[in-house]
Amino acid sequence: PAGKPTLYGSLTRRGLSTEGVPDIAASEGFVVGEVTKKSILISCPHENVSTKFLAPYTSFCRIHQKSITCLDISSGGGLGVSTSTDGTMKIWQAANGEIRVRASSFVVCCLFFPSGLVVLSGGMDAQLKIWSAEDASCVVTFKGHKGGILDTAIVDRGRNVLSCSRDGTARLWDCGKSACLGVIADCSSPINGIAVGTADNSLNLGTPEKAPSEREVGTEGKILLLAREDKKLQGVGLQSRQPVFFFVGSDAFNCCAFLSSTYILAGTQDGNIYQLDVRNTNSPIQVIHRSGAPVLSLLPYRDGFIASQGDGTCFIVQQDLDYVLDLTEADCDPVYKVASWEKQIYTCCRDGIVRRYQLSDL
Repeated sequence: PAGKPTLYGSLTRRGLSTEGVPDIAASEGFVVGEVTKKSILISCPHENVSTKFLAPYTSFCRIHQKSITCLDISSGGGLGVSTSTDGTMKIWQAANGEIRVRASSFVVCCLFFPSGLVVLSGGMDAQLKIWSAEDASCVVTFKGHKGGILDTAIVDRGRNVLSCSRDGTARLWDCGKSACLGVIADCSSPINGIAVGTADNSLNLGTPEKAPSEREVGTEGKILLLAREDKKLQGVGLQSRQPVFFFVGSDAFNCCAFLSSTYILAGTQDGNIYQLDVRNTNSPIQVIHRSGAPVLSLLPYRDGFIASQGDGTCFIVQQDLDYVLDLTEADCDPVYKVASWEKQIYTCCRDGIVRRYQLSDL
């Protein structure tokens, strides 16, 4: 916790069993629990905290040559897509990292549609594009933003998509007509991240000033979260375009996510993860702070969430686990994005490596 002195300890490997499991000893104040080939459980009884450190099941080093800025896994778990500062977007086999197709495009964020057949990307050239996952051909280009696109989201099955930008706007797009259906929010500050979710029934989402276009599909009853550079987390009625709430945090918000129709998460540049109830955002339910490094991505996972930070930490918090699960090996390189499919977690990092973790044995 903030303000308390840090406890330091060391681990020593004393040997290896015939099955290849290391024999680990901890320094005073720490206790070694279960040890497997891929994981070590460490607890500190004095502070009543436990962490299980999990090594990657496999690492893909050859997908990109430079930093990987974003990645996603298709709904069936078969394909991965990633973008890199090497100027490419690549679609690859999730099982072995084998590259299927590549596109030369300076995009910073990418997302599979629910079908798994097409990919949505946003670039620093302010363009939003839809690509075929089969041959990486660009099917649609949306133009309208005045600054680089920082995040995207898909509404329901994907007839409409959303984007946010350095220009301070969040926009709704019609994929069929490749047209902008409207500006959902126009802020005085860059919007670093967005998330769309179904709102709790008790929430007043506002009423649209004019009847929505017939091209607008699946926006009713939805709320859009905006993680803003000016320390504000904003909720907007997706169909009404009306503000629902503002929450002021400790620093710029980088990312946000829905845990359920009532609970949301948002991460800041100074390392805070806020959990809020959308029905009452006056004060957070809890604030999680593991380090002062920027929170770069948040992903709902089972009955908890996965968070990654700028100091290489990536951890999983779950209600049914009495320990935090730490995904290791990124060292001090920022982990920019996390994606999951069933019991497999994928991370992408500044070191240019995609790591896959297997949670089946936990």
